[in-house]
Amino acid sequence: MQSLAIGIDLGCTNIKGVLIDKDGSILHEAKLETNEQDDTHWKRAVAEMIRGFKKKAAKAVDAIGLSAPGLADSENSCISFMPGRLPGLENFMWSDWIKEKVSVLNDAHAAMMAEATYGAAQGLQHAVLISLGTGVGGGILINGQLYQGLAQMAGHIGHTTVNAETYSRDVTNMAGSIEDAIGNATLAERSHGRYQSTEDLVNSYRNGDHFATWVWLSSVRKLAVCIASTINILSPEAIILSGGIIQAKEALLNPLQDFVDLYEWRPGGKQTPIKFAHFSDRAGAIGAAGFALSKMK
Repeated sequence: MQSLAIGIDLGCTNIKGVLIDKDGSILHEAKLETNEQDDTHWKRAVAEMIRGFKKKAAKAVDAIGLSAPGLADSENSCISFMPGRLPGLENFMWSDWIKEKVSVLNDAHAAMMAEATYGAAQGLQHAVLISLGTGVGGGILINGQLYQGLAQMAGHIGHTTVNAETYSRDVTNMAGSIEDAIGNATLAERSHGRYQSTEDLVNSYRNGDHFATWVWLSSVRKLAVCIASTINILSPEAIILSGGIIQAKEALLNPLQDFVDLYEWRPGGKQTPIKFAHFSDRAGAIGAAGFALSKMK
């Protein structure tokens, strides 16, 4: 009988969970509201979700993984650094709470694991995932393994500089980051208050609005510069794009590919494919489960 794993994605808005088998098939899934400021609530909700999955499983669950925002510790046992969000999360030992081993990792790292194990990066040895949403996150796959780096900071591609001349700095003190250039959190500022969501911006772009076209293509061009720089540093087999902004589909991919064609170094005709992620809002939970299974090997 196949191995079973539970994956939990603890977000600031929702808690999502899955029970999967070794092939990544979702056997059961669940979703609850987080109530971010009430840590007693979301800690109990995670425990109850895990108990519920165990009752539904046809056999004993072999591994449990949990993804959350922030930096995991070196043992992947807790989130050691996440200031300002989910109070009570930092240094909370999930294995002690659940009474069995729980492997903990950053949510963008979990998305990379989901794609590497079961999705768009399956079978690849070297890949980079860039998550485009409220902010910009990422994950790196090297030699078929998730690369977390010193202090588990690796993959924070959102804090790559695409405009070093600006006086503004993002949450990591980086000047002119790609997170500030394309993330939803700064769209109102970038569009002089005209747009509050990327969806509305892209709809106006599709309708030929000149202002929207300027705002959108400016952001997409900077993303292309970031991607080309990432390719120069890591030389991956593929770039995987995930997150809510990829709902723009061809309105994102077509101009992005045109700009990448301009900036990417292609010795000998080598070209790095850009793919959309296979998983959407369940990527964190699926990746956490896959990561937990990988720790058994």
